[in-house]
Amino acid sequence: MVLRILLLLSGLFRATELAPRCEPGQETLGQCQTVQKAKCVDISLSSCTDVAYTQTMYPNLLDQKSRQVIEYSSEYILISVLHNLLQGECNPDLRLLGCSVLAPQCEKDKVIKPCRHICEHLKKNCLPAFDAIDMAWPYFLDCDRFFAGEEEGCFDPLAKLRGEPEVEEDLPSDLPATFIQFKHHSYSQMVSILKKTASRCSHIATTYSIGRSFEGKDLFVIEFSTKPGRHELLKPEFKYIGNMHGNEVVGKELLIYLAQYLCSEYLLGNPRVQSLINNTRIHLLPSLNPDGYELAAEEGAGYNGWVIGRQTAQNLDLNRNFPDLTSEVYRRAGIRGARLDHIPIPQSYWWGKVAPETKAVMKWLRSIPFVLSASLHGGELVVTYPYDYSKHPLEEKMFSPTPDEKMFKILAKAYADAHPVISDRSEIRCGGSFVRRGGIINGAEWYSFTGGMADFNYLHTNCFEITVEVGCEKFPLEEELFTIWHENRDSLLNYMEMVHRGIKGIVSDKFGNPIKNARISVRGIQHDVTTAADGDYWRLLPPGTYIISAQAVGYSRVMKRVILPAKMKRAGRVDFVLRPVEVREKPWWWSYFSSLDLHKPLWLLKKH
Repeated sequence: MVLRILLLLSGLFRATELAPRCEPGQETLGQCQTVQKAKCVDISLSSCTDVAYTQTMYPNLLDQKSRQVIEYSSEYILISVLHNLLQGECNPDLRLLGCSVLAPQCEKDKVIKPCRHICEHLKKNCLPAFDAIDMAWPYFLDCDRFFAGEEEGCFDPLAKLRGEPEVEEDLPSDLPATFIQFKHHSYSQMVSILKKTASRCSHIATTYSIGRSFEGKDLFVIEFSTKPGRHELLKPEFKYIGNMHGNEVVGKELLIYLAQYLCSEYLLGNPRVQSLINNTRIHLLPSLNPDGYELAAEEGAGYNGWVIGRQTAQNLDLNRNFPDLTSEVYRRAGIRGARLDHIPIPQSYWWGKVAPETKAVMKWLRSIPFVLSASLHGGELVVTYPYDYSKHPLEEKMFSPTPDEKMFKILAKAYADAHPVISDRSEIRCGGSFVRRGGIINGAEWYSFTGGMADFNYLHTNCFEITVEVGCEKFPLEEELFTIWHENRDSLLNYMEMVHRGIKGIVSDKFGNPIKNARISVRGIQHDVTTAADGDYWRLLPPGTYIISAQAVGYSRVMKRVILPAKMKRAGRVDFVLRPVEVREKPWWWSYFSSLDLHKPLWLLKKH
């Protein structure tokens, strides 16, 4: 009896009850052994409180017999720190998978194992992240040993990440195919509409996720193309990103409406939309910050706050979270021969806190050769373009142009001029202070900040990106959304069509083999673009006459003179065939100049 009371006081008796176990013939002899029968208990592990179930059982699948034993185990410590170790990769998926083993689901005093196929899928996607830090796959996530097949009865530990299905509003069955419901959409409603739209236009559309938010929501993209899901030779890649700041919701809704519009109009034979989709691969990411949106949505439409929901669940501003490459450009500007494009990410950047949403965008940019992009924000009515960071750090408002200043102004004007309010000459309105500038402004001249997404796109990849402030209200009432859509629809289409300006082509060797990462240079513009895996490239340029060159390691440079007429609406085709350079051994004295790097005296080498 004393032992029983002590067990109750220590809390160890909560998970079990004492029950007699007798062998045949022992019942009358008083020789029965007393054993513990396990029961379901509430989950009390701090790293596992957000799993999709409420009860577990001790001992767990690792035969750890109490909460205290688990909390002091290396397995539990690992799942608690995986997010930091893997720099946000596979978060919170791996933690929830680990919890399904350390604190498995319990129903009616019976443990249910997690599903094996979930483990196998996650291992396939996340193993490279472990390899990157030279860490073995955790033994307790052995898919064969601790997980079960669906035929055995198992549960999906990641079910919560997919969200609870919402009861959709019943709409009349006789609505036209072009019907768009102008309302605010929750995360699950957004995902549902994107999937339904892709299903309706399955021959030209598909959906995919570029990663997950900090709280585990998929960052969903809908893509439109004649061959959705793959890059096509010489077809430019375009993207729109909305809701980077969670409380700036208009961009999110515009992209949801745009997706439905593109699908419906393509099916109806709209020549402008059909031409756009037939010749462009379009990616729409309505919400980059779904966690922040949820916070803002709790305040409700009409709330015009500037703080709640702006940042991520980690309290990070995504438009300040990208690597600051602009400062590096300013540092290199005075160095003869220094490259001012495709600048690598400094190692020190990873020492700070990098949001999983930011990492997802950077990975996205590496996987697709984007040419043009726009990020949709709210709080003003103006179009801004890089650089967003002032060339003088102490100047908060200083004109800081890129080498492509002329092209960026044309891009910004393409959106602004098609917008009936931005192009309105009245100064007594939202965005009126930018009327004299034509509704556009250099970002740093408006206000300077570091870590922006637009600067990163331009300096790390081939992609040109502008920022569109689509309205002075960050979270407008639903009755305003119809008007906002019609004000922005033509601008959204017009800007996408700008991806076809300038030149495009293929760089290959004399046998027709494509050359990847060849550099396309424009005399007078210190910013190169590089070829994609198939040897194709796109270079946005305003009308004019240019000397274009192509070069690659191991090949000689080729130059061409190109004229782009003012009325030309399609990219001019300029191909290059590069010939290999004869490689010969350097003379013995060449090592004396090895430290010069960019300025080696090539003029000392004899020509053969």
